[in-house]
Amino acid sequence: MSKLVERLKKKEAKMAVIGLGYVGLPIALAFARKLKVVGFDINQQRVDMMRRSEDPSDELPKEAFQGADIHFTADINDLRDVQFFIVAVPTPIDQQNIPDLTPLLGATRTVGQVLKKGDLVVYESTVYPGCTEEDCVPLLEELSGLKFIKDFKVGYSPERINPGDKEHTLENIVKVTSGCDAESAEDVAQVYELVVKAGVHRAASIKVAEAAKIIENTQRDVNIALTNELSIIFNRMGINTYDVLEAAGTKWNFLKFKPGLVGGHCIGVDPYYLVYKAKELGYHAQIIDSGRFVNDSMGGYVAKQTVKKIIAAGTNPADARILVMGATFKEDVTDIRNSKVADVVKELQSFSCHVDVTDPHADAAEVKHEYGYDLVKAAKGPYDAVIVAVNHKEYAGHDEAWFKGMLNEKGVLVDLKGTYRNKVQQLGYWSL
Repeated sequence: MSKLVERLKKKEAKMAVIGLGYVGLPIALAFARKLKVVGFDINQQRVDMMRRSEDPSDELPKEAFQGADIHFTADINDLRDVQFFIVAVPTPIDQQNIPDLTPLLGATRTVGQVLKKGDLVVYESTVYPGCTEEDCVPLLEELSGLKFIKDFKVGYSPERINPGDKEHTLENIVKVTSGCDAESAEDVAQVYELVVKAGVHRAASIKVAEAAKIIENTQRDVNIALTNELSIIFNRMGINTYDVLEAAGTKWNFLKFKPGLVGGHCIGVDPYYLVYKAKELGYHAQIIDSGRFVNDSMGGYVAKQTVKKIIAAGTNPADARILVMGATFKEDVTDIRNSKVADVVKELQSFSCHVDVTDPHADAAEVKHEYGYDLVKAAKGPYDAVIVAVNHKEYAGHDEAWFKGMLNEKGVLVDLKGTYRNKVQQLGYWSL
C-alpha cells in the first residue's frame, strides 16, 4: 500500500469529490464512511441542501448522509489541503451534438488552482478516449505550474451509476480503474477497493478505461436503434413488435432489447463523444451515427403515428386533446435532462394539438424552464389519445377501465413500452 493510500486511510490526507450530482454525491458519501472527504459543488443552494442531509437529485434518503465524515462546500479554499481529487461533473453535448466540455474544464480549473506536489486527480466523467490526458492535464499543468507525472498524477475511473437503480449501486458494480503510470494506477485501484465490494478491474491505460466506458452506452444505443427500426418496419407490416420480440426471445442467445425513446445524459449523449473523436481522426462512424439518428427521431415518429390514429378516428388534429403520461427521461426518476418526451410534445404541438402532460416525479418548474411546457396536476378527459411515454410505477395499476374513463369513444391508447399489451381488448391501441 502506497503512502498516499495509507495517509487517506488514517485520515491524515483528505479526498475531495468535485461535482455532487447523481454520480458525485453517492461516491462522496461512500468514501466518507471510510475517509475524510470534502464534497465540493459550485452551486451554493445544492450545498446548503446537502448540509441538511437532502439529496438535490432526490435519489438518496436522509439516512445515506448518516455517519459520513464529509464537509460540503462551494468554497475553493476548502480544497487547498486535499491530496486525492475525484472529478464527477456532467459531460453534455450542445445543440449540434458536439461534446460540451465546459463543466469538465471548469472543474479542472478549480482543481488546477489548488493542486500541489504529490496530489492525484481521478476523472469519472464520461469522455472520448484521450480527453483526460489531452484536454484536462495541460490545463492542470498551466494553472498549477506543476509537471504531469513528475509533480502530480492523474487517473480515470468511469462512473457506472444507473439513476433510480437501487440494486446496481457503486458498491455492487465492478469498477474500472486506471492511472498515468504503474504507481498511480495501483493507488487509484486501492482507493476504490475501499468502497467497491464487487472489486475493481485495472485497465491497461487511461485511454482504455475511457474507451471502455463510452462503448458501454454506445453498444446499448446501437442495439436499441436496431429494435426501434424493426418497430417501424413491423408497424408497416401490421404486426406488434413486442409479439415478435417475445417469440424471438425464446432463443437462448437472442439479445433482449426493447424499442423506446432514448434520452437521458448517458445513452443519448455518450455515442456522440465517440463519433466526434472518430471524425477528428478522419473516420465517419457510420453505424454509431445511424443509430443516433434513428433514436433521436423516435419522438417525432411516435407523435406522427398518434396523429394518424386521431385522423383515422375522424378528428381534426387541431381539435384533438392528447394526454402524455411521463416527462422524465426514464421511469421512476426525477431527472428530465435530455428527455425525448419533449420531442413527442413538440411534434404534437406542431400539428396544433392540445397537449396535457403529467408526471408524478418531474418538477413542473424545471420542465417549464427546460422545455417550455407546463405539467398538469390532474388529467381531465376525455382525450382523443393517451400516450404512456414513461413507465412510472404509479401507472402500473391502471387497467382498461381507467383508460376508457380518460378517452373518448374513438380514443386511442399509445403504449410505448407495451405495458398494457394483452390487457386492452376494447380500446384503440398502438405500441412501438
